[in-house]
Amino acid sequence: MTDLGPVAWPPAPIKTERLVLREPEARDRAAFIELLASPEVHTYLGGPRPRDELEREVPEVPERWPGSFVVDLDGAMIGQVLLRRATEHHRPAAAGKADLGYLFLPWAWGFGYAAEACAAALGWFDGVLPGELVVLTTQSANAGSMRLAAKLGFTEVERFHAWDAEQWLGLRSPATSCD
Repeated sequence: MTDLGPVAWPPAPIKTERLVLREPEARDRAAFIELLASPEVHTYLGGPRPRDELEREVPEVPERWPGSFVVDLDGAMIGQVLLRRATEHHRPAAAGKADLGYLFLPWAWGFGYAAEACAAALGWFDGVLPGELVVLTTQSANAGSMRLAAKLGFTEVERFHAWDAEQWLGLRSPATSCD
């Protein structure tokens, strides 16, 4: 995965009805460690990383790169939305396209925060890179992620087997303007 290309970064914080999408800050370090160490978050992502390893490796200010948004609720990080170029994706239908990913702390599940944050990030993406396609890959067993993909407008391109599970690859066409 690489950056998104000619994108001015960071953008101004993106505000939704309940959330703010912004760059990572030092105050987010503990939440990043919690996300990466959570067995619930990583059920469909190959398992959590050891907390002691993360405490040593996560920098004081978590990495900042174009397409990495912290999802902030009332001044605290509850998740992350990622948009990266899938240059090394093993599926030809995804190679070179922007790839959407997201992680949310388990206590923030079920409130629509992921849909709200991902829709805002995709809206930003459509504005800075109009006409670009976006892909999303998830395990087909991840019912919540499958529902979110459909809600965001992703349609199935293919299913394939990887990481000892069936994977689902969806494609979202760029937003079309009615101007």
